[in-house]
Amino acid sequence: MAALVASLYKSISYRGAEGQWAWILHRASGLGIVLFLYMHILSIFVAAIGPEPYEWVHKTLYTSPPAKVMEVFLLFGVLYHAANGMRIIIIDFFPALGKYQRTIVRIELALVAIVLVPAAIITLQGLF
Repeated sequence: MAALVASLYKSISYRGAEGQWAWILHRASGLGIVLFLYMHILSIFVAAIGPEPYEWVHKTLYTSPPAKVMEVFLLFGVLYHAANGMRIIIIDFFPALGKYQRTIVRIELALVAIVLVPAAIITLQGLF
């Protein structure tokens, strides 16, 4: 019985390998993108109420300093989600590359950082 419990614990415990971190970040980035999409759709619906509420929502949600920081998080989410999706597609089509998960995830993160850093600087330049 103890061996079964130990085996069960080992199979469900989190070990923190690159593939697991990639899985968690992929789900979190997808959720963040969907939440932004819902917020964006709701903010567009405010335009039907009138121009003043729409201007207030636009100024609050899209041009304020906290919104600019959140925009960088959104940018990371979109870039990471796309890059990780490509990694998943590559491994699905070429299963032999699965043994190189660690390297592929690191390359993916490096590519995301190469694109994200200049874009974040441009996005946040009005704040500094």
